[in-house]
Amino acid sequence: METDVNDITLITGASAGLGADFARQLSKRGHRLVLAARRLERLEALAAELGNARAVAIDLGEPGAAQRLMADIAANGEEVTCLINNAGFGLWGRFVTLDGRRQRQMIDLNCGALVELSHAVLPAMLKRGEGAILNVASTAAFQAGPGMATYFATKAFVLSFSEALHEEVAKAGVRVTALCPGPTRTEFGAVAGFKGNGAFDKMSATPADVVAAGLKALESNRAVAIPGVINKLGAQGQRFLPRALVRKVTAAIKY
Repeated sequence: METDVNDITLITGASAGLGADFARQLSKRGHRLVLAARRLERLEALAAELGNARAVAIDLGEPGAAQRLMADIAANGEEVTCLINNAGFGLWGRFVTLDGRRQRQMIDLNCGALVELSHAVLPAMLKRGEGAILNVASTAAFQAGPGMATYFATKAFVLSFSEALHEEVAKAGVRVTALCPGPTRTEFGAVAGFKGNGAFDKMSATPADVVAAGLKALESNRAVAIPGVINKLGAQGQRFLPRALVRKVTAAIKY
């Protein structure tokens, strides 16, 4: 279904991975897009490929960045009717050895920007009685993550926040979904510092499949989407195990 002329879908972290696939799949559905990420060259190439998108180069982890992005959208006479909060990154390593400033940036981007953008777009959605927000969490949200302590914690926040928001706005016509993918073939591992893991590589899903599952869940207004049978079993099965055991198993995984 095509959107009105000033209605746009905002996709953060749109320059690669899941963000680029969200852009391609939503573009085919007739959405006009605003693509936000740090890497302008990649964004402009993707916008040119799609033909119904414009690029905004911005680091949403910076203070005030979410407000600047919303001001840019308003200045262009656009209104966000669908928000894909995809921007985020992870870091692998022992908490004490990782750079503290970089971990704070992770929290600001993975959690802070996501909350600010959701808060910015919701009033108009509620007034219209329709709208959609998809927040990209992870199967990491379902347990603690020794070796990626801060990252797992940010995704637990995203999941909890999204589920709560889903309940708050469901009767007002606004859909909210937390997408919780498992291993996916994107640049995430390289950025996080993974050394490589054959088992994880074999289990990894394609970005296109993950995005399709997320959009299907958003359309049907499911609060949580976990693509893949193995991922569902892993995410939900841990509820029946002692948390101490789950921690130890997670800590034993060699990335």
